[in-house]
Amino acid sequence: MSVTRILGFESSCDETGVALVEVSGRAAPRLVAQALHSQIAMHQAYGGVVPELASRDHVRRVLPLAREVLAQAGCTLADVDLVAYTQGPGLAGALLVGAGVAVSLAAALDVPALPIHHLEGHLLSPFLSADPPEFPFVALLVSGGHTQLMRVDDVGAYEILGETIDDAAGEAFDKSAKLLGLPYPGGPHLARMAEFGNPEAFDLPRPLLHSGKPDFSFAGLKTAVLTQVKKIGDSPCEQTKADLAASTQAAIVEVLVKKSLLALKATGLKRLVVAGGVGANAKLREQLNAVCAKRGVRVHYPELSLCTDNGAMIAMAAALRVQRGSAATRRDGGFEVRPRWELGAA
Repeated sequence: MSVTRILGFESSCDETGVALVEVSGRAAPRLVAQALHSQIAMHQAYGGVVPELASRDHVRRVLPLAREVLAQAGCTLADVDLVAYTQGPGLAGALLVGAGVAVSLAAALDVPALPIHHLEGHLLSPFLSADPPEFPFVALLVSGGHTQLMRVDDVGAYEILGETIDDAAGEAFDKSAKLLGLPYPGGPHLARMAEFGNPEAFDLPRPLLHSGKPDFSFAGLKTAVLTQVKKIGDSPCEQTKADLAASTQAAIVEVLVKKSLLALKATGLKRLVVAGGVGANAKLREQLNAVCAKRGVRVHYPELSLCTDNGAMIAMAAALRVQRGSAATRRDGGFEVRPRWELGAA
């Protein structure tokens, strides 16, 4: 049976990712090799991502990473059958780097190029795990810029059940961390500090928790954290900061868990997929596993190394589309990027 080798490129924000995935017939696609460069150290001095610096760093990294992946796989460019890349959403300049390289490479090799939705990559990343899900399932897609619940019946068959009306969960983590004086990226730092705090020390709001709808709102929580930061003053003790971090995390996690259960009940499904950067949060995983086990619901996550942006998820999404005959490839050398792109419109 013939094997299709897919080289995937991810460059939507502050990680440059390249990966090679093989797909053969209906067998599960296989990740052969991947390489990733994070720009965290570069952006820390600025307290957040600087788009121009991100784009320039992608230019420096993308081809060396591609060579590294091919070397890991024991392949050459001549073995590549399809080139996939992130079309959006993301930073326009950063997207242009990955898309430009991918489409140019595809044209040079005379193979098709396939644009992939960044969030679809995250959504399907658990299929790379040791415990891949089965369709249909409810998905909690929770990252720095997006918080959504959706019903997923197959690749490309997505029904939005609920989403954030303002700040995403990842933004709530990052902005709260910044208020606490924690370095970029704030979310992981806040989670680590929360390990030493009392999650009940501060009474923080859970916006829309009892609305009866699977929508989210985290802007009010951020404002409440700001109010508490002002109350504790400019030089709070480390324990107080840890308590506020733990209380903030507890509020975010409770909302995510309760809304996920609401979506599961509304759909009647017994399988939940959690994807995106916030999906790596240990407290979220712990609470979801506990409540879902009581309800007979299976929960699936990507491997921790695949929660951040990466090329493997882009190549995997392309492989699953190839298997289903829904890969909208092109060979004309043209491309566009879509910095703002709703997953439902993919």
